[in-house]
Amino acid sequence: MNRIEERLARQNVIVLDGALATELEARGFSVNDALWSAKALFERPDLVRSVHLDYLRAGADVVTSASYQATVAGFMKRGFSEEEAAALITKSVHLAQEARDLYLAERGADGAVPLVAASVGPYGAYLADGSEYRGDYDIDEDALTTFHAERLALLAAVQPDILACETLPCLVEARAIVRALREKRVDIPAWFSFSCRDGAYISEGTEIAECARFLDGVPEAAAIGLNCTAPQYVEELICAIRHETAKPILVYPNSGEHYDTSDQSWHGTAEDFGTTAQRWYAAGARLIGGCCRTSPRMIAEIAAWTKKME
Repeated sequence: MNRIEERLARQNVIVLDGALATELEARGFSVNDALWSAKALFERPDLVRSVHLDYLRAGADVVTSASYQATVAGFMKRGFSEEEAAALITKSVHLAQEARDLYLAERGADGAVPLVAASVGPYGAYLADGSEYRGDYDIDEDALTTFHAERLALLAAVQPDILACETLPCLVEARAIVRALREKRVDIPAWFSFSCRDGAYISEGTEIAECARFLDGVPEAAAIGLNCTAPQYVEELICAIRHETAKPILVYPNSGEHYDTSDQSWHGTAEDFGTTAQRWYAAGARLIGGCCRTSPRMIAEIAAWTKKME
């Protein structure tokens, strides 16, 4: 039984954390950089730890490391040596683990120990060109496997509880990650989460149902779902996944606001996550959190009603 199954045997919902990059921005740290939130690993690691800690205080059962856009090649472009780059990637997990230790010291021994998920962002995040929302890569599955294998090995070496393979825009990338996990003999459970363009299709155009069907037969896949997706599509996507697998479904969509590249600002109104998340649970989701523009306050709204079910 993996960590997700163990936790779901004891509670109805696993509460995930929310956004990291936009929360760093809200605290005055600029992520306007090709490294995005990974820049904070060497400029403001204390702030990364603080964000993790605040999500735990809000009631999150899982905190996700700042390694989404962290790669050896990306850090080396910034001037770090290969060894320094590798150390920054492992540091991302250590910061989340340190935040957990601080939280446990505050809370005491009662209750379940929060889990640390190591973020595994898509190849498009490394490119920093928006292709994690298109999947129009110019490399094949073999090259994607090689790309992911190095970072997966580094992250696994520091023993996170879960690998969060997230914002995947295409099925071929999920296949490549599965291959990389097997090549590196990584025995840490992984969740696979896709960015979706509507209620049926992931960003590249493959049906979410096809993705779930493939991952249903993958022992390494501990949960299947979506993130960085508009919340209005979530219930329909959950239903499509449920038709193809009995594995736990995870959802952590964006706030409901949308980003306008013309003026580089967010518009619209954020969802009431405390209410909307209940519908996602009713539809079949068992791991629920938030992505871009969500905050500890929104995660606290989710945690509040899940505790009423205990």
